[in-house]
Amino acid sequence: MHTERIGERLARLARPGDVLALWGELGAGKTVLAKGVAAGLGLDPGDVASPTFIILREHYGGRMPFFHLDLYRLEGQDLGSTGWEETLDGGGITVIEWPDRAGDALPTDRLDVHLEHIADTKRRVLLEPTGARSRELLRGFHDSLGA
Repeated sequence: MHTERIGERLARLARPGDVLALWGELGAGKTVLAKGVAAGLGLDPGDVASPTFIILREHYGGRMPFFHLDLYRLEGQDLGSTGWEETLDGGGITVIEWPDRAGDALPTDRLDVHLEHIADTKRRVLLEPTGARSRELLRGFHDSLGA
């Protein structure tokens, strides 16, 4: 399944407050997956770009708000001034690129999405839940593949 389609399918199943933490090296497909999340919410995926220099981009007008964070340029002590934790209560889905930069501030219940670039057009994607809600989201994702 293509990286963007995985994001799209997850977004269709997501509920407000869900968090996707995207793990992977540069070029692994994190922003591609985020574009899929936008599409799955009914937003224009063309509006999604890596928010590296802005840290947080908020997208409205879809099924629910989409909060896209890129913590690449941050270290743990810089997180407090970004306002990113408010997105967790913002009634939408939060997608975090470079979640390792959040350290202990990372939400405990999230779906960890590990992306690995294995060839020019191939990626390996591993979905790993960290709590009850993320397990439910993953179950729904697997169930939707059989439909």
